[in-house]
Amino acid sequence: MNNSYNGHLVIVFALEHYNPLNMIRAFGEQGINPVYISVKRRYEVATKSKYISKLHRVDSVEDGFLLLINQYGRLSEETGKKPYILFSDDKSVGYFDLHFEEWKDKFITYNAGCNGRINEFMDKYEIQQCAKRHGFNVLDSYVIKKGDPVPDGLWYPIITKDISPNLGSWKSDVFICQNKQELVEALEKITCPLIMLQHFVDKQNEMALEGYTINNGKEMQIITQMKWKYLIQGYYSPFHDVCMFTDKDMEIKLQAMFEEIGFEGVFEVEFLIDKDGTYYFMEMNTRIQVEHGVTEMVTGTDLIIEQIRVAMGMELSFTQEDVEINGHAIECRINAEIPEKNFMPSPGVIKHLHLPAGNGVRVDTAIYTGYCIPSEYDSMIAKVIVHAPDRDAALQKMRSALDEMVILGI
Repeated sequence: MNNSYNGHLVIVFALEHYNPLNMIRAFGEQGINPVYISVKRRYEVATKSKYISKLHRVDSVEDGFLLLINQYGRLSEETGKKPYILFSDDKSVGYFDLHFEEWKDKFITYNAGCNGRINEFMDKYEIQQCAKRHGFNVLDSYVIKKGDPVPDGLWYPIITKDISPNLGSWKSDVFICQNKQELVEALEKITCPLIMLQHFVDKQNEMALEGYTINNGKEMQIITQMKWKYLIQGYYSPFHDVCMFTDKDMEIKLQAMFEEIGFEGVFEVEFLIDKDGTYYFMEMNTRIQVEHGVTEMVTGTDLIIEQIRVAMGMELSFTQEDVEINGHAIECRINAEIPEKNFMPSPGVIKHLHLPAGNGVRVDTAIYTGYCIPSEYDSMIAKVIVHAPDRDAALQKMRSALDEMVILGI
């Protein structure tokens, strides 16, 4: 098995989940079989991939970091080639950022040049203040500690958020509060020690930009722009459009932000769009996002390979002018849930499985006949992505793919 790219060992380091599966598959389809350091989670998905050359199971990110240093930390001295590390979750990115000085001479991965710099801007309040300095609109926000009294003079409704993706319970700590009493009750349920209180805007859309930065943030390319159509307040939207990013003013502001931070690597930036069309900067993710398969289908790019090129300090294999949207792509998330019971999770054993295939059809999953979905899990078990010349053709192809898909037992 080839586990290297240009002579550099490729290592995927991630919490066991569906996200690293996408990365491992992308490498495998390019003839690269990465080492996978899997941090134990509630269930196994990516570990089942046939493309893994060597699998390490560890109980924590800290254990995985020690294993990485002890087993692969000398390769750069022995071979003259630093191994590449790729992440798919905030916890791993955050831990490595805090220990940058310990690995910087041994490995290559995206970074911001010093200990703790990425964590500083994982803080939702800090990244929004950075965005404000560079001319973006941001929503009024306050940060309080768990147990602090509710501040006076808040502009209701208020939405609560964990201050960082690595603190608290993520979605379980999000509440939309119409008045002070509702906020007091919500704060009693929140687990995060630091909570951001933000004025809630009933959004029309949400926009996400995917791209790369190199040369300590001095150069940036945005690959695609995605907009979600929110039909029900407080719920995720299954509808989104993908198109070229053309807003030069926004591009200049983002470029200045990344240069201030000094980040080089892959990113996703999110904006909220209110009912009157005003854009508000929300947050930045320094990792690949779940929907990157849609981007790859319509642009013909391999975002995972480009991550490695960025980490190596190499030029990207294309320029901003080279990126073109071709055709239309649609993604459907396949969830093991029971609609009649308020979409309650549906664990169990898959007794029969048939996955769709064909030109322009892609399925990202690790399930198989006999696979047992436990009761503690994320409900998404697969992603089906289709590509066609236009939206109507893509819709027809997706209908056919979903008709062909059979999952029995759950």
